[in-house]
Amino acid sequence: MKMSRIESGIRTVMAFNEAFNRHDVPAMMQFMSDDCRFENTTPAPDGTIYAGKAANTQFWQEFFQASPQAHIEIEEIFGLGYRCVMRWRYEWVDVAGNQGHVRGVDIFHLKNNRICEKLSYVKG
Repeated sequence: MKMSRIESGIRTVMAFNEAFNRHDVPAMMQFMSDDCRFENTTPAPDGTIYAGKAANTQFWQEFFQASPQAHIEIEEIFGLGYRCVMRWRYEWVDVAGNQGHVRGVDIFHLKNNRICEKLSYVKG
């Protein structure tokens, strides 16, 4: 297997995260497959599932409207081909101006260099 193929998932996930930090939903969706499935961290214990580009687009648009300071710092990322794991720190500022953060992990599955599944887990 060529190194470029081994690293392709990591590159895609990093580009997706860069678009996230710009709050650029159209760019984020370019990295997701048409049948993408996102499993959010809330509500506990199982989270909400968003299936397909339309549902994911709507979720992210609403997310950034509610959290205009949202930022994800990658703490660690690794993967092999069509699988990738990213450990992260999510930071925000609430409506009262208080800063907050949580840490978590996303598990990605990719096909054809697009994210087809994003499972998110957070430290509680």
